[in-house]
Amino acid sequence: MKVLHIIPSISPKLGGPTQVVLNLVRALRAEGIDVEIATTNDDDGLLLDVPLSECIEYQGLPVWFFPPAARIKAFLPSPAFTRWLWQNIKNYDILDNHYLFSYLPTCAAIFAQWQQVPYTVRIMGQLTPWALAQSKLKKQVYSYLIERCNLNHAEAIHCTSSGEMEDAIRFGVQPPKIVLPLGVNSSKLIADAKSKLRHQYNISQEIPIVLFLSRLHYKKRPELLIQTLGELVKQSQKFHLLIAGSGEDIYVQSLQKMVASVNIIDHTSFVGFVTGYEKDLLLQGSDLFVLPTYSENFGIALAEAMVSGLPIITTPGVQIAPEIAEAEAGIIVEGEVEPLQSAIAHLLNNPQLREHMGSNGRLLALQRYSWQTVAKQLASAYQDILNQENPL
Repeated sequence: MKVLHIIPSISPKLGGPTQVVLNLVRALRAEGIDVEIATTNDDDGLLLDVPLSECIEYQGLPVWFFPPAARIKAFLPSPAFTRWLWQNIKNYDILDNHYLFSYLPTCAAIFAQWQQVPYTVRIMGQLTPWALAQSKLKKQVYSYLIERCNLNHAEAIHCTSSGEMEDAIRFGVQPPKIVLPLGVNSSKLIADAKSKLRHQYNISQEIPIVLFLSRLHYKKRPELLIQTLGELVKQSQKFHLLIAGSGEDIYVQSLQKMVASVNIIDHTSFVGFVTGYEKDLLLQGSDLFVLPTYSENFGIALAEAMVSGLPIITTPGVQIAPEIAEAEAGIIVEGEVEPLQSAIAHLLNNPQLREHMGSNGRLLALQRYSWQTVAKQLASAYQDILNQENPL
């Protein structure tokens, strides 16, 4: 079986979607599936310095990079990809498309229909009510002309939660839905991470650390967290906020100005984009992970925090929120200042509860969010699709 995963970009700056495709393909290859990735060399507005239009080894995986002709948000049209896929699509038994409303997966779905190659679609949270409300008219037109047809000609839709499956049904998607969570990798244990992190950022050992680690985008609502902590500092609540992630310069500057305006500049550090050891140190050395996002189909950052033993505070917009609540791995609150303020204060002032929830979250992540388990089930789904295409 030979499979091609198609995604608009695997820029490290894009966080979750990039980690998903790389880790998923790595796990599928470990199961003996011949899998490649096709993408552009977009680097969140810049360009990755990689060879183009040839299969190279990227982070230990076979990847085809193609130049985007333009960057229209995440649309990323690529004539080079178009030509290559038309000529080579029959080399693959099945396509696995990541994302909606973007050129590469759209093109792949259309070509797959024309050349009768089966394909699946990973909708990546793009059918949540919040996501569909962004650029609403454009998405309505795109759905009517292209996307709904492409979805309904897929062999299967990969949903990462029951909530995402409900979104797909509500949108009118007809093919079978495969509900499989995403996975998370356990980070390498760092000895005395809490002391090392505090030393690096000159934070007292007695001060609990609140971590926000995600792409800096208004969807993730870092403004709400900053505003909430501004209220808590008025109550003499002790904390230090670490904001990790990258975003557009103007947006990041607006967050920095907001930190100053609510008088938590002495209680906040902007860390920037992190990976590897620095990321592991943040996850293992902090005391509390807060992501007051509008919407997440899964939330890789939340799963990473849980596997690192961090208690979670997030919103019902996260589609694994019911699992977090059921496991008592964190607190789910509405995205407003007052409930968020109450939840943060409650955990900041209860180290034993933080430890209890962190332990529960780690257990949940290790048991349910295993890349090996996900890959085995997805490989089985691929085989079922191919058996239907080629019955004995």
